Amino acid sequence: MKREEILINATSSEVRAALVDSGVLQEVQIERASRVGLVSNIYKGKVSRVLPGMQAAFVELGLERTAFLHASDIARNPHTEPGASEVEPDIREFVREGQELLVQVLKEPLGTKGARLTTYIAIPSRYLVLTPNSTGIGVSSRIEEEQERERLRCLVEEIKAGAPPAGYIIRTAAEGAEREAVHADLVFLHKLWQSIEEKAGSTPAGGLVYEDLPLPLRVLRDSSSPDIARVRVDSEATYARLKDFAERFVPRLSSLIELYTEKRPIFDVYGIDDEIDRALHRKVPLKSGGHVVFDQTEAMTTIDVNTGAYVGHRNLEETIFRTNLEAAAAIARQLRLRNLGGIIIIDFIDMTEEEHRRQVLQTLTDRLAGDHAKSHVMNVSPLGLVEMTRKRNRESLEHLLCQACPSCEGRGFVKTAETVCHEIFREILRQHRQFDFQELLVLARPQVIERLLDEDSAGIAELEEVTGKPIRLQSEALYSPDQFDVVLM
Repeated sequence: MKREEILINATSSEVRAALVDSGVLQEVQIERASRVGLVSNIYKGKVSRVLPGMQAAFVELGLERTAFLHASDIARNPHTEPGASEVEPDIREFVREGQELLVQVLKEPLGTKGARLTTYIAIPSRYLVLTPNSTGIGVSSRIEEEQERERLRCLVEEIKAGAPPAGYIIRTAAEGAEREAVHADLVFLHKLWQSIEEKAGSTPAGGLVYEDLPLPLRVLRDSSSPDIARVRVDSEATYARLKDFAERFVPRLSSLIELYTEKRPIFDVYGIDDEIDRALHRKVPLKSGGHVVFDQTEAMTTIDVNTGAYVGHRNLEETIFRTNLEAAAAIARQLRLRNLGGIIIIDFIDMTEEEHRRQVLQTLTDRLAGDHAKSHVMNVSPLGLVEMTRKRNRESLEHLLCQACPSCEGRGFVKTAETVCHEIFREILRQHRQFDFQELLVLARPQVIERLLDEDSAGIAELEEVTGKPIRLQSEALYSPDQFDVVLM
């Protein structure tokens, strides 16, 4: 029974696409007019700096920050595969400052880092990905049946005979596809690549040569699951574009596209906005009473599992095992929903039985199987931690929708009122020893001023005695929690 739904909420300034499985939100993608994604875009870049010590180069794309190109991502000669050579290449053999080259964005700019680039161009369509700088044929690992993999490989080998030399990756959506459909895809990709080459010749350095499809069309193109029951969109203009695109490239989905016309917002009907809001919180409650805590840092994401209020029914080991099993399923869903990537460390509750550890790892791996982003899960480490990686090419949900707190600047904590009061005392003494004044004016947050007037009033009286000058206190509601000023009068 088909159970997946794609929901698209489109406005002139923002498009949001959600994948719902059996009524539960699994994934959400957001694209804003002010911040359109760059992944898969092709630019004519200009090398601004070569760094032999890092085996990398910085490339100007006309963006806010220069992009990063590593030596391993440079096609060393026509029709080679990424990482084909075991010898570490010297970046200076392939690029020089001022050189212009065609590059594709692998990863969005993340935090303070610029975009990651490659010269191994890959252009996706419905069933195939064209790789002009290689000659091999790859098959998606999600096509598991060996007979089907071989059929598709032979099919592409046959129909590419009359086409210019190039490589191909057979996508998951090609499983069961007819020869005519795959052939049409191949012809379309070669025409597209020809137009890209022509445009690249007339595009100035730093210019955009090819832009990937907008989010709604991208979602349809990349939808390989046979379990999609319907696609619902709340914009007439987007609905028309989706229908036209589907009829031309994804006929299987054309009849499933519906225009949502009800007054209540489509994301409200499915509770999507509430789920997105919960995905921005650190703590994720489990049905049993336990909880999982997510902490995202620049280097990695750490995940901690706790039993919380869950006390179990049999014994401690069984309680821990049940909590970890539930947490493994929740973590897999949250990684996809929050779009967390890079290095991920999971601290499950310590289990003494090897079979329990194996089952928890298996649950985590099985639940990650449906994730579009490639992941790799390691065994439990000697410290009882599970290390894993998940491919990251776009900003996480938190980084896309939030910014660092202006009060704590992303630290996640602020100084207490008591700490600020002691800092004020030290500053008053420092001013007293260096300058002459008639009186002092202390400006701080209301909570700090209240403490100076109450618990720390004796400290203020002592300082007035030491300095021989009066100290006035003034509340400033707009000050941050640990901000204060000591003004000499």
